[in-house]
Amino acid sequence: MPPIIMKEKCNACGTCADVCPTDVFRAAGKRTPPLVKYPEECWHCNACVLDCKQSAITLRLPLPAMMLHVGAGKRESVSGGKGNKGGVRR
Repeated sequence: MPPIIMKEKCNACGTCADVCPTDVFRAAGKRTPPLVKYPEECWHCNACVLDCKQSAITLRLPLPAMMLHVGAGKRESVSGGKGNKGGVRR
């Protein structure tokens, strides 16, 4: 899902367009908030959100990414090598 620029907060500084690694944003002109030109290219890296001094950008994570985030937990190694019992190093 593409980033959302809140036009009432944006001061059109262009920082979001400068920091975006995939060029999702396109400058629209002086004193005009940037356009989200290529929303499908967004990696959801959060760089634009973190660097915006006005807090004018929100990022909505797509459902598969949210499920991956929730499901990511600490996992123990179950592989056993030579001389190891149950993957425990001695």
